[in-house]
Amino acid sequence: MDNNNRNKPTGTGLVAHWPLDEGSGRTAMDVVSGQADEISYALLDARFTEAIDPGWRFGMNGGSLLFDGYSTWITRKAGASPRLGEAFTVSAWVAPRSYEWGAEQRLSAIVNQHDREAREGFIFGIYRHGSWSLQLGLGGEWHELWCHDRPLAKQKWSHVAATFDKDQAGMKLFLNGEQVAELATPANTAMTPCASDLLIGKNNQAAVLAEAFRHNMFDGLMDEVRIYDRALSTAEIAAYYEAELLPHEGDIPAIAEADIRLDRAPLLKDRHRPQYHASPPVHWMNEPHAPIYFNGKYHLFYQHNPQGPYWAQIHWGHWVSEDMVHWRDLPIALAPEKGAVDPDGAWSGSAAYDENGIPALFFTAGDDSASPNQRVGLARSSFLEDGDSDLVRWKKHQEPLIVQEKGQGMFGDFRDPFVWKEGELWYLLIGSGTDGQGGTALAYTSGNMIDWEYKGPFYVADPDAYPYLGNMWELPVLLPLGKDGAGEEKHVFLISPLGPGADVEVFYWIGAFDCDAFRFVPDHDEPQLIDVGDFHFTGPSGMVDPRTGRNIVFTIAQGERTPQLDYDSGWAHNAGLPVQLLLREDGRLGVEPIEELKSLRGELLCSLRDKTLAEANGLLANVQGDMLEIQVEFAAGAEAGTGTVTDTSRMGLKVRRSPASEEETFLYYDPHSSEFGVDRLKATSAPEERIGGVQSGKLELRGEALRLRVYLDRSMVEAYANGLKSLTTRVYPGRLDALGLQLYGDEDQRIKSLDIWEMKSIYW
Repeated sequence: MDNNNRNKPTGTGLVAHWPLDEGSGRTAMDVVSGQADEISYALLDARFTEAIDPGWRFGMNGGSLLFDGYSTWITRKAGASPRLGEAFTVSAWVAPRSYEWGAEQRLSAIVNQHDREAREGFIFGIYRHGSWSLQLGLGGEWHELWCHDRPLAKQKWSHVAATFDKDQAGMKLFLNGEQVAELATPANTAMTPCASDLLIGKNNQAAVLAEAFRHNMFDGLMDEVRIYDRALSTAEIAAYYEAELLPHEGDIPAIAEADIRLDRAPLLKDRHRPQYHASPPVHWMNEPHAPIYFNGKYHLFYQHNPQGPYWAQIHWGHWVSEDMVHWRDLPIALAPEKGAVDPDGAWSGSAAYDENGIPALFFTAGDDSASPNQRVGLARSSFLEDGDSDLVRWKKHQEPLIVQEKGQGMFGDFRDPFVWKEGELWYLLIGSGTDGQGGTALAYTSGNMIDWEYKGPFYVADPDAYPYLGNMWELPVLLPLGKDGAGEEKHVFLISPLGPGADVEVFYWIGAFDCDAFRFVPDHDEPQLIDVGDFHFTGPSGMVDPRTGRNIVFTIAQGERTPQLDYDSGWAHNAGLPVQLLLREDGRLGVEPIEELKSLRGELLCSLRDKTLAEANGLLANVQGDMLEIQVEFAAGAEAGTGTVTDTSRMGLKVRRSPASEEETFLYYDPHSSEFGVDRLKATSAPEERIGGVQSGKLELRGEALRLRVYLDRSMVEAYANGLKSLTTRVYPGRLDALGLQLYGDEDQRIKSLDIWEMKSIYW
């Protein structure tokens, strides 16, 4: 069938046909009526980047339309919609990119014009794990025809068709020209019409998530959408399917990876989206986790919703890198699967080496049909079978490794396994609580990575003394720090609190790890913070880098924006920069950005030594940027010219500053109060952004001069003070000229050194 012929109405009863061959633009032409229907898409009128058309791609014949999973759909107004009642056929070529969970038991619509509660109209769409259905209202009743045993494959073309016929009193489903399901309907009963708009790709009654976000959206490619006002026969549908394959020598063509992947290119110019922090191509992420080094490459995974920039449909995204700085996107590593251990979500976990030295993933397997619904799952790399050096393919163990039993922690809260191997044993920590005694990590050991023995709580803090630790701990991490000054082996134990009254930050203790008893004995009862930025440095994961022996920690940098802004932007959250944790000579925990970040330095924009504050600011007047590395050391005491701390007290750096300081973000240190903080009261003039206030924490320099290492990456601000504390925060300036810098301090303050580099993107 050539392109000219297929764009004409073919066969009696064809009342609408969207070939989706436009290749560009904001409308889809129905070649039967000649009407151009509006396409919705979040970036049509982009607020923070260049406006672009929806994703037009190659299709089964000619072009196709890529539906992004949350903001793309086609609208045919109700008054112009085909009138259907006694019989109809709906058909399309579809290639789902992901499956929704099925909020409120509603379908991700292919085509629909319905009101389920009023029992009117019809919906044809996809459900959990690729099952699909035709549903419609007949005589005041709602009828559903399902195909569960022939799910629609991800990222592959399938031809689907659905028919209803009052005279034949039945509904039918067809997959690739073959009837796969049938349901009898009441005799001589027509479909009850619905007055809603006819939508392609969006459910008329989509479940509301937050503000603009709706569930029940189609995600993937769609082509050749047709509606007939009669029920095509089995022979007609088969003949049509075969005719569509003639240009492809009788086979369904493969889809080019570039045509269906999540593509970061449309968001690269977003003025708030970080460019040298790891991020998913688009949509939503939460904590990066399961770092592991294998075959010369670092792998890092992350919690991901491929369907949109909101929390739901949890998968494992995947990056690979040779230096932990320049990350390359890989296909999704783990997705919820029917019949597997994780039908309702693949949640956070870790990676470890198996008995053959090959990476294995330990994850929180979500299964809402079980109690508890959180279990430990295992997936093994296929490297030994097929040499998959990028670790793209994973095979899940059929049964959960650990199912929580009553008496083992807080029943029902059991997630985020952290696994490592020492000697002949694998050790596992998992986040939980201790009914009435606060949070904990539960300890398990195994001699074969499959069978695990419970060893009890790893460590329990005093919930009365530290109520901000909540009643449950997530994301436990244990890393070796080496020997202290007294020759004692030390470890650092990281957790993220959750529950009533919890301060959701990364807290840590330094102490001794009793390997035999599998217990942690802290040197200090009070938990400490790595970062003082208040909820922007969270979700810890960690590894001992086999190449260098360093302790590397990865985190999520929360976005802090409203759901509407996330919707308009198409992305939510990114990873923080990788940091190294070490035990300092003074016994305190050191935190530093990894040295590999120097590879991102571009032009040296400013370099000065031993200047007054005024002189330094004069040289800074022409330095601007939102992708910078800044290193500054303030002279202290006698070096500052005063010999004492002055009344002005605060010293620091203003970033993302507009020329007259209408907008600015102030990073400061107050030696009087030993306070390291950020003042964001003037960070943005945009009323829709919800950042603001002061975030700070304790930093004792003990006579050291203040040294700041600051990374600006569009909305990201990360500051590291003297290798002791970090401060991670977000800013979304409303002004395009908020790009300046200014040092702050007493008028006698001297600047010992200042170096500023332009930073390069890891994606351009």
